[in-house]
Amino acid sequence: MPASRPLRADARRNREALLSAARQAFLGADADAHAHVEDIARSAGVAVGTLYRHFETREALIEEVYRKEVDNLCAAPGALLDQHAPEEALRRFLLLLVDHAAVGKGMSSVLESIMATDSPVFDDARTRMADALSLLLESGSAAGTVRDDVTGSTLLRALGGICGMRATEGWLAEARQITALLFDGLRHGAPQSR
Repeated sequence: MPASRPLRADARRNREALLSAARQAFLGADADAHAHVEDIARSAGVAVGTLYRHFETREALIEEVYRKEVDNLCAAPGALLDQHAPEEALRRFLLLLVDHAAVGKGMSSVLESIMATDSPVFDDARTRMADALSLLLESGSAAGTVRDDVTGSTLLRALGGICGMRATEGWLAEARQITALLFDGLRHGAPQSR
């Protein structure tokens, strides 16, 4: 659907209902990587034609569900900084990224269908996550509680290594423990408060 024209209220409700139903189908407790668009449309309370008016393909729907997940994740640093000291905001966001990887684990087989396309969704997600980490690192550095020689993209790469082990049993608890070690390392060598 072209972004240049705002959606009518009923069309916006239908789109949100479709995204909610798709998220539940792909990421919910009974997630099914092979969920059919007909079932998603039915769960959303709309006809399949309505689904295709909003999303040209199943892959476009999957891409938008993932993009919304990233939107929600990347909106967190500002709120975390409003509520917590910079280093605590960073710690919490690191754990949110690990949890995002857990969601991604459930969605990974679904996402495979768009990996073969020219979609920029993954590059965009990595850039936005690195930017979010940079904001938190800069805030922590300015407060003198986080070292100032690590970039958001480097930290994201380190988390990618941690979350890359998600095929193993009990990976999430171990990933959280390793993330805590990584966080401790980010505080070691922090500049003195300015």
